[in-house]
Amino acid sequence: MTSAPTRTRGQPRPGGGFSSWLDRNIRWVFPLPALIALFALTILPVLFNLVLSTQERSVSDALPSSFVGLGNFTQAFQDPRFWNSTWLMLKFTLIAVPAQMLLGLGLAVLLNRHMRAQGLIRAAVLLPMISTPVAVALIWALMMDPNLGVLNYFLQTLGLERSLWLADSRLVIPALALVDIWQWTPLVALILLAGLQTMPDDPFEAARIDGASSWQAFRFITWPLLQPALFAALTIRLIDALKTFDIIEVMTQGGPGTASETLNVYAYHTGFEFLRVGYTAALLTLLLIVVAAVAIGVNLLRRRV
Repeated sequence: MTSAPTRTRGQPRPGGGFSSWLDRNIRWVFPLPALIALFALTILPVLFNLVLSTQERSVSDALPSSFVGLGNFTQAFQDPRFWNSTWLMLKFTLIAVPAQMLLGLGLAVLLNRHMRAQGLIRAAVLLPMISTPVAVALIWALMMDPNLGVLNYFLQTLGLERSLWLADSRLVIPALALVDIWQWTPLVALILLAGLQTMPDDPFEAARIDGASSWQAFRFITWPLLQPALFAALTIRLIDALKTFDIIEVMTQGGPGTASETLNVYAYHTGFEFLRVGYTAALLTLLLIVVAAVAIGVNLLRRRV
């Protein structure tokens, strides 16, 4: 009795039809739903926003739109509020993200140690990350109230002067960054903790045998092995910090004056208060360029380190 011929991998099934076509195109069929979702939810809105940025358009259908080309971008570069909002966005990011990385690293090293009630402690530390940003903003706004806020009560208890917090143009960005640090430092710690727990034990045992100190083990073993997790956390937090909107809008609405009006908040007010759709689209396109440039810069830095 002769055995049936075997079919090698990648060879179409005999008889043709749909099964044969599926075998020939399986590498395209499987990722197709994800590609369709990516196009519909990400690429298509970006393209539509680019089209809007070249038009002078109103939200009312009674007023026709007009093509202005790069006019909205030219106007943005001549707009002092655009440059002020861009600087405030960068200032907020430069305060929040480095603090989150440092505190997250220390917290991850602490949580990586064996301790009693380890699971409960980790869950408690991660609670701020799980909280809704709007709820976090409302609670911190009450805590920073100049008259009734608990933070000023603590300052008075320590013999210090009361602070205006969100009402002071010099303190509003650091105060908002403090809220962001409190909420998102646990995310950095979680990413770094995952990196610490996937490290092999052999290099540390060899360093211990050779008499290396804890700092030397961290400097020459932990730090290099932790680089992928560090850059992953840095990229995520830089992108999120540059796009921060909810806590700023809820707590200050860009005030006092324009002292906390970041680019995202400025674009929101321009679109929904002044109804300048085309100019808003141009502002958001510039925001996208800034975020993409930062992400690419971090990726290039990761490759060089």
